[in-house]
Amino acid sequence: MKLVVVLMLSALPLSCYAGSGCVELEEVIYKTIDPTESKTQYIEDLQPFIPGEITAKGLENLKQCFLDQDKETLDNVLEMMDAIYNSRQCASY
Repeated sequence: MKLVVVLMLSALPLSCYAGSGCVELEEVIYKTIDPTESKTQYIEDLQPFIPGEITAKGLENLKQCFLDQDKETLDNVLEMMDAIYNSRQCASY
């Protein structure tokens, strides 16, 4: 779980810098963290971004990592993501 969070953290500033606007990325992260969204619905929502079955399987595993977490952990991840979104680096792009 910690590795997943570290990878997400390292990708966010690059995505903001690349000019993605972070809006789509924010939506994906919220869907990933949301404990009420099933793996099936998650994959359906992200289908435009999934190039193949290997990626879909990887995203299912990622979603399962978050489904296995308790509410406190999910709240902490959401708080961390909000801090990143509101950082100067993301806000300036």
